[in-house]
Amino acid sequence: MAIYAIMVVFVILFARLFYLQLIEGPEFRRLSENNCIRLQSISPPRGLIFDCNGELLVDNRPAFDLYITLKDAAPIKQTIENLSRYTGVSAEILTSKISAAKRTPSYKPILLLQDFGRDVLAAVEVHRYNLPGVTVNIQPRRHYIHRKYAAHLLGYLSEINSEELSSGKYKDCKSGDYIGKFGVEKVFENYLRGEHGGRQVEVNVAGQVIRVLQTVEAKPGCNIYLTIDHQLQEKTETLLNGKAGAAIAMNPANGEILAMVSSPSFDQNDFVNGLSHEAWNALISNPRRPMINKAIQGEYPPASTYKIITAMAALEEGIIDKTTTLYCSGRYKCGDRVFRDWKEQGHGTLNIVDALAQSCDIFFYQIGQKLGVDRLAWYARACGLGDLTGIILDHENRGLVPTAAWKKRRTGVAWQAGETLSVAIGQGYNLVTPLQMLVSISAVANDGNRYRPLIFRKIETQEGELVLHGNSKKVGVLPASGHTLDIIAEGLFKVVNHKNGTAFNARINGIKMSGKTGTAQVVGRVGDEIAGEREFPYHLKPHAWFAAYAPSDDPTIAVVVFVEHGEHGSSVAAPIASEMIKTYLVSIQK
Repeated sequence: MAIYAIMVVFVILFARLFYLQLIEGPEFRRLSENNCIRLQSISPPRGLIFDCNGELLVDNRPAFDLYITLKDAAPIKQTIENLSRYTGVSAEILTSKISAAKRTPSYKPILLLQDFGRDVLAAVEVHRYNLPGVTVNIQPRRHYIHRKYAAHLLGYLSEINSEELSSGKYKDCKSGDYIGKFGVEKVFENYLRGEHGGRQVEVNVAGQVIRVLQTVEAKPGCNIYLTIDHQLQEKTETLLNGKAGAAIAMNPANGEILAMVSSPSFDQNDFVNGLSHEAWNALISNPRRPMINKAIQGEYPPASTYKIITAMAALEEGIIDKTTTLYCSGRYKCGDRVFRDWKEQGHGTLNIVDALAQSCDIFFYQIGQKLGVDRLAWYARACGLGDLTGIILDHENRGLVPTAAWKKRRTGVAWQAGETLSVAIGQGYNLVTPLQMLVSISAVANDGNRYRPLIFRKIETQEGELVLHGNSKKVGVLPASGHTLDIIAEGLFKVVNHKNGTAFNARINGIKMSGKTGTAQVVGRVGDEIAGEREFPYHLKPHAWFAAYAPSDDPTIAVVVFVEHGEHGSSVAAPIASEMIKTYLVSIQK
C-alpha cells in the first residue's frame, strides 16, 4: 500500500510540473521577463467642509501628478531629455527631483511634477511610448472655493515633512501626502484625512499598467459642518477688506461662532499648489501680519470695552449703585499727575448708566481708584480675561490681567496709583484678544453665562452617518447679580440708542442694538473715544473697538470688531458691527 501511495504522490507532482512548465510556462516566462506585479497607493478623498446651512466651503478637485520609476525608465538620460522636451520643464529640474529622492528604491515611483495642466498631460500621453517608466496619477487636491475666505478659521494643507512623518501622529501618511497645517484642517485632520487604499497591478517592461489584479478602495474622510454662517462670513470679509484687524460673531445662547475674520488674509490654495520661498517671505514679513489669526492670537489693550468690567466690579462691591452720581470736569488729579477725559470740557454729573453710554473716563477713574488694581483683576479674570477661552483652534493667546504682584515680579517696581486709573479704562498693561471680549459681551447679553466658543456642529461620514456632534458647554458665569447686569445692559443700550451715546450714529433702523465703543491708545494719551487734534503716522494711531449684541431685549448675535490703528471705535468699528448684525438678523428672518 505504501508503494501505491508514493506512486500517486509522484504522479501528482509530475502532473503539476507538466502543467506549470509546458502549459503555463509561456505565460510565466512572459511575466518574469517582461512584466512584474506592483502595488499602487490610492489616496483617499479628503472630507468636505460646509457652513451651518450646508453651503460647501472646501472641496476636492482632480489633479495630475507625474512620476518616474527608475527601474523602468532606462535609458534614464534619454527619458529625462524626452520628458523635458515634451513638457517644457528643464532637464536640470527633473534631474534634481530624482537626486533629491536618491534613497527611494528603484522600483518605487518618484514625484517629478505636481498638479500640472492638461496641455502637459496631453503631451505625455501622446509620447508615452518614448517615456518608459513615466506615469501620470490622478490625485484629489484640496480646493478652497472662495479665495482668502475664512482662511484663519479653515486653515490650509501642505506637504507632510520628515519631522511630522517620524512623530507617529500621522501613521497612515507617507512622503508626498498633504496634511492640515493650520485651523480646522489641522484640528480635525484625523477625521478629514480618510484611509489610503491600494491596487495590485501588472506592468510591462516600460512600467505601463497592463491590467489591475486587485483593488482595495480608499476610505474617504468625514465631512464637517461648521457653525459659521456663509452669508455673514462673506459680508464680514468684505467689511474688513483693506483693514488690519478682526471681526467675530457668536450666538450668545450657546457659544457657536457665526463668523470669524482676521484681516489681512491669504489664499489657502497657494499652499496646496506649493508656495515659493519668495511668496512665503512676503507673507511673514508683511507688517500687517496676515499669517496671524488676530481673533485669537492678537493681544491688545481693551480700551473702553473694559469699562463694563470696572462698572460690574464697582456695583458688586457696593462702591456705587444706580443712583450714585460723580462729577466730570474733564480733568482728574491723582498724585502729581492730571488725567484727562476724552471730552475736553467734561461730561458734568453722571450716574453709572450715563457714564457707560458716554464713556466718561473721569467717572471710571474715580471708581477704579476706589476698587484698586487687584480687585479689578479678580473681576476681569472671573469674566474670562487673562485665560484661554477653550476654542479648539491652535495658538490661542491668554492676554494679560495685571496685578500689583505681577508688576513687582516683572519689573521690580511697586504698583503706582496712577496705573490703576489706566487699567480702569482698559489701558495700561491690560491685554485681551477679540475672542475674549466676545465671550465676555456674550455673557452680558445672555444674563451672565460664559460659553466655550464652538466652531463645528457635526462630523459625518460620506454616507451621512453621524460621527461626532458639537456640543455647547458653559464654562463659567459672570461675577454679577441679575440686578447689576440689568444696570450695565441699560448703559450699553444707551451707547447706541441715546443721542449722547458714543455709538449713536451706528444704530440700525428697526433693530435695537446694545454695545460699547473703545479706542485703545498706542502712544501717549490723546483721548479715549476721540483722538483729538494730534496727527500720528499709521502705526501710532489708536486701535478701534466695538463690542455689541442684538436684539437688545432677546439677543441672538453678539459681535466684536477690532481694527488696528482704526482710531475711533465709534466711527470705524461700530459701523462694521452694525452691518454684520443687520446682515445676520435679516438673513435668519427669511
